Amino acid sequence: MAYDKKKIYEQAKEVIVKHKLFFIEDIVAFLPIAKKTFYEYFPIESNECNELKELLNLNKTELKVSMRSKWFKSNAPALQMALMKLIASPEELKRLSMTYTDNETKMSGGLNINVVNKEDIDNINKI
Repeated sequence: MAYDKKKIYEQAKEVIVKHKLFFIEDIVAFLPIAKKTFYEYFPIESNECNELKELLNLNKTELKVSMRSKWFKSNAPALQMALMKLIASPEELKRLSMTYTDNETKMSGGLNINVVNKEDIDNINKI
């Protein structure tokens, strides 16, 4: 069965907005075509596919902003800590962490050795 590519493209944009979709696979699930046909019509680097990805990214960004706003307003310590970890500087992250692992983890004999400061150990022992 032949489909009108332009009509399918417009449908794809509509379902992204209407259903707040985040993934290309979700778009295909709402369309009356197979995944293979979708990718034949809209190859990964095509202008149409890029525009669909932009709409998906807009939905993702809106959701992230909304969630972070809710976390900020929440009294739940776990949500506040999650938000802090997202916005903290590396130094703040280090101070928040009970067992800070430096990105420059040293290798010795094939084993990872995590760098922990004496100050961190003293703070743990005080608890």
